[in-house]
Amino acid sequence: MRKYFTLAALLIMLLNAFAQNSNAVLFTENGERFQVVLNGVIQNSEPATNVKLTDLMAPNYKMKILFENRGLGEIDKNLFLEAYAETSFNIKRKTNGEWVVRILSITPIAQLPPAQQNIPNQNVVIYHSNPYPPTTTTTTTTTTYNDPFYNDNVNINLGLNGIGLNMNINGPATTTSQTTTTYTTTTTPPPVYVPEPIYTTQQVYTTPNTVIIQEPVPVYIMPGYNGPTGCPYPMTPQDFAGVKASIMSKSFESTKLEIAKQVLAQRCMTSGQVSEMMNCFDFESTKLDFAKFAYGRTYDLGNYYRVNDAFTFESSINDLNNYINSFRR
Repeated sequence: MRKYFTLAALLIMLLNAFAQNSNAVLFTENGERFQVVLNGVIQNSEPATNVKLTDLMAPNYKMKILFENRGLGEIDKNLFLEAYAETSFNIKRKTNGEWVVRILSITPIAQLPPAQQNIPNQNVVIYHSNPYPPTTTTTTTTTTYNDPFYNDNVNINLGLNGIGLNMNINGPATTTSQTTTTYTTTTTPPPVYVPEPIYTTQQVYTTPNTVIIQEPVPVYIMPGYNGPTGCPYPMTPQDFAGVKASIMSKSFESTKLEIAKQVLAQRCMTSGQVSEMMNCFDFESTKLDFAKFAYGRTYDLGNYYRVNDAFTFESSINDLNNYINSFRR
């Protein structure tokens, strides 16, 4: 039995040796309120301008920043952390409308001053890998009232030296009732803002006096993007979610890649969808293969640099960049 306890203690020590305890502070430069999503789980249930995440044990996380104002878009990046340190990140928008997350400072946790442990307007959240459970609130209301149609009767009979005394006391009855109401609130991610397609009517002039009006053609417009496009209409979030679920249900890497290529041969994605799809693969080589295949079938080609966050090695980024530079449409 002692051997088992010793082995368990050694395993715990080994796990602690490889684990790290880090903090991350994220804040917007201009006060935009946001929520932080790490590995698909929302960390702060209410949007805030300054969020501090503690007890982060992994060296990196897949992060999304969801703004309370859905018209501002969202940020999709990898969050890299220093072990046993608190890293502060500044979230700001560049003049061209692009959002960036930049490291402002890195401070060892042991060297943090006491005043920095509690900053006003800062939402401190302990990292959790499970979604927030439903919140149940129970309210009990007690009501006491007098019933005018019901009286208590108290009769007192006294006999003293042959003299009889009867007393009859009537009074209103008191009734008490309780009502219990239970409310259940579930914290869910805010809806993702997806612009509605804009329908235009094409006109073809055959002669100076004849105009042929064709049927309306759907045109997708990405707010804030004016760069080159590789396809006319990307998949809707609903269609993309179905494709991603189908791919994740497969066990073999080769099967996942084959399905993803089959879909892209007939459909179109945004750079954000391509990056999210790359995270479905386990191997770096598969991610690179898919990124190359998807480049010519992506709507916002000017944003394709965002897929670099899905890579682990710099060599993969360089390889993809060389492919893009040699790509001929």
